[in-house]
Amino acid sequence: MEKKKLYYQFAGSCFLVIFMFLGYVVRFYPNWISGFDQTLTQIIRTPYPNLNTFFIWYTKFANPMTIAILTLAFVVILFQGKYYAETLWLSVNTVVFAGIGNSAIKLLFMRSRPSLDHLVTETSYSFPSGHSTGSVLFYGTLILLLPQFIKNRKLCLPLQIILGVGIFFIGISRVYLGVHFPSDVLAGFCFGLAWLLMGYPIYLEKRFVWRFKNKQK
Repeated sequence: MEKKKLYYQFAGSCFLVIFMFLGYVVRFYPNWISGFDQTLTQIIRTPYPNLNTFFIWYTKFANPMTIAILTLAFVVILFQGKYYAETLWLSVNTVVFAGIGNSAIKLLFMRSRPSLDHLVTETSYSFPSGHSTGSVLFYGTLILLLPQFIKNRKLCLPLQIILGVGIFFIGISRVYLGVHFPSDVLAGFCFGLAWLLMGYPIYLEKRFVWRFKNKQK
């Protein structure tokens, strides 16, 4: 257990370092990353002009309102099932870090949106991508919780893969729709993964302690 804890914390720390590096570059040396952003944007947008309807629909799975509704639904279900540690962990991930934390970071960097045709309306700043952070922290939490509720690995693993691929395409959708630079999306993924992985061992520890105490009552 201790070895797994160190693994998750190390992985989370690596993603946090990458996020901090991206933030430093975006804030002080934006020209360094412009080539990266332009190249990936062209790769994602240019060859697929007929996917507008799909990506406009698909990106809604990580809209703030969608994540809020889904979080509330899962929180109610988990709380009623007396999964209190799971309820708290999901709430902290989505409300504190995806909602409040990501919004605060946007105000720190105040990066403007790409000067492209936006296929959806966005009014906030660009860095980091809130949809990317939110999808990692909500759907990523579900990925880590699934084995606890679905013991059949042949069923659980495909569901985890589907959720993981879904998170990736949320990021792709933000670039395709012209509302984010690829570096915004990468930063959002890294920020979300940092807190998801560093918080996972804490959740496991609290879950063990709370359930042990409940069994003693």
